[in-house]
Amino acid sequence: MAQILIVDDDAQLRQSFGKILEAEGFEVRTAGSGEAGVAEVAANAPDLVVMDVRMTGITGIAAMQRMRTAVPNLPVIIMTAYGGTETAIEATKLGAFDYILKPFDIPDILRLIHQALDAGRLARAHVAIDPKDEADAETQGDALVGQSRAMQEVFKAIGRAAPTEALVLIRGESGTGKELVARALWQHSARAAKPFVVINCVAIPETLLEAELFGYEKGAFTGASARRVGKIEQAGRGTVFLDEIGDMPLPIQAKILRLLQEKQVERLGGRELIPVDVRILAATNRDLEAAVAEGRFREDLYYRLKVVTVGLPPLRAREGDVALLARHFLSRLAREMDMQSPGLTPEALDLLAAHPWPGNVRELANALQKALIFSRGAPIGAEEMRQAIGKSGSLDGLPGLHNQLEPSARGNGPGTGPSLGDNPLRAFIRQALLDAAGDAAYEHVLDAVARGTIAEALEITGGNRTRAAKLLGLSRPTLIAKIEKYGLKMTTQVQ
Repeated sequence: MAQILIVDDDAQLRQSFGKILEAEGFEVRTAGSGEAGVAEVAANAPDLVVMDVRMTGITGIAAMQRMRTAVPNLPVIIMTAYGGTETAIEATKLGAFDYILKPFDIPDILRLIHQALDAGRLARAHVAIDPKDEADAETQGDALVGQSRAMQEVFKAIGRAAPTEALVLIRGESGTGKELVARALWQHSARAAKPFVVINCVAIPETLLEAELFGYEKGAFTGASARRVGKIEQAGRGTVFLDEIGDMPLPIQAKILRLLQEKQVERLGGRELIPVDVRILAATNRDLEAAVAEGRFREDLYYRLKVVTVGLPPLRAREGDVALLARHFLSRLAREMDMQSPGLTPEALDLLAAHPWPGNVRELANALQKALIFSRGAPIGAEEMRQAIGKSGSLDGLPGLHNQLEPSARGNGPGTGPSLGDNPLRAFIRQALLDAAGDAAYEHVLDAVARGTIAEALEITGGNRTRAAKLLGLSRPTLIAKIEKYGLKMTTQVQ
């Protein structure tokens, strides 16, 4: 349970906002002044601080600087009713995760809070490289685990590149651990005490990506009511990780090229070139050479990126690493779920070693999580792992799926109910297609299946949204948005 500290001299806001956060499953502490907030951080080291700028006594900015001295990498969200002032911009430059204008919309600040908590976890978690034994792995959290020759070459590349200022391009299939490599490069660099900012170039819509990267001036577009500092500028003297850069739109590629060449950015709607001191790391699972040939990726940017390249091998090419990774993930997942690790039978390990793992390390972790959720304390055997791998990425075999779907999704008119027979998933899809009758049928089926999947995950986890999000491989804000989209209601307590 993440602990959030609210610092504001408005007692009513502290009380009402605190209740909202507690209902979301957070542990909430409050302070009525900047001085009290600093003392609370020193005493309890919360996971996140949400703080007003203007308070009696010291300002929120001064309090934030003291807090981050006591707890480095502490994420702080600034609340302000004065979004157009230089104060909010200064707060961001001095290390605030972000700022939000009062009055704020609850969904917006909840989304921001989850982003800030993820960023804080990312900054605090040490990426261990090649733990020597399982006992080490159990205490390290995230780790680049591997003893194969291919991974030893990766570790050497990290060691050589990390102390330099070189731009590094990390290449590998989806799920191989490219973000862990980027974080290790940052943590072993001279910029380790400065921010590490992750920007997923494919997760942010193209229309928002440029503003997210470079920021904007007041009036730059409809809705731009105040100046906003971009993520690159916020990373001052830190490291920016551009994940999935191969999917970046061509117009933004041009601006990234200028950033690399001139060390400057220009906010949307602005004319001022702003100097920035950041190190760029990038990653992609795309064939950049083919993208250049097809005109989807700039050739000049490609050559700037490929100076130092770290290639992550797929799991199928990492001989002997699967068992090591399996034990590491099982120990970590058991701790996260407050369970005892049941271990794996030799037959299960043989099965894991023989599987091709098209989803790489991420698929392995997800399969182990599913097996752990359904385990009853006994060592996980080959059959349990076979079922978990079979479920990975599909709904086939999920218990009770058809019972979780609304009648309108199943089709319950006379003669329309599907015969579940031996293949309920196929029957359900067939019925969903018939219900749509050609009117956006594909989207209708996907929505219906997604709705049933989420409902099943909530049922399995007793309505606990955090555990359900982990089971589904979604972020908690994304899960909450989909619960609202599909109008799902749980009879059990939702965390």
